[in-house]
Amino acid sequence: MEIDTQSYLAHLRAGKVVEGGSPLHQKMHEMSQEALKIVAELNSGYRTPEEIRALMERLTGREVDESFAMFPPFYTECGKNIFLGKRVFINFGCHFQDQGGVYIGDGALIGSYVVMATINHGLDPAHRSDNHPAPIHIGKNVWVGSHATILPGVTVGDNAVVAAGAVVTKDVLPNTVVGGVPARMLKTIAPQEKK
Repeated sequence: MEIDTQSYLAHLRAGKVVEGGSPLHQKMHEMSQEALKIVAELNSGYRTPEEIRALMERLTGREVDESFAMFPPFYTECGKNIFLGKRVFINFGCHFQDQGGVYIGDGALIGSYVVMATINHGLDPAHRSDNHPAPIHIGKNVWVGSHATILPGVTVGDNAVVAAGAVVTKDVLPNTVVGGVPARMLKTIAPQEKK
């Protein structure tokens, strides 16, 4: 049974399980091959900011605002479920496992080597190859520090800071700083008007 791309993406965005070995699982692998080709092009040699945006548009399948900036290398095995706001910056070496959806709000700063993982596998060994997608939402003006890992289903509220090396397993409130493994709230932020 042939699965079209839009049906597959809708299935993932709805948070439905992709059973190992199913036609949907085969579609996942097919789309991964397409993404890996684009990622290899993105990561092979110097790319101008304009070339990076053009490749990200091919990877995501949608327009990327001219205010977007990224320092490759960058890794993903889907790409079509990455949604980027305006003035987003992604630093070196990030990996977005975006099948479940990675939504990044305006003004977000993503540090080096950040991992955003939107897929879990079944705990039962008989269903270990099943994929359980859940989206990650990064709010406006969020700063995610280098080497942080954000797990499936997490929402990071507007203006929050995720400290370097944190492993975020639960939602992060707006205007807070979280850190540690697992991440916990460290303090609140009192936003000020920009002069």
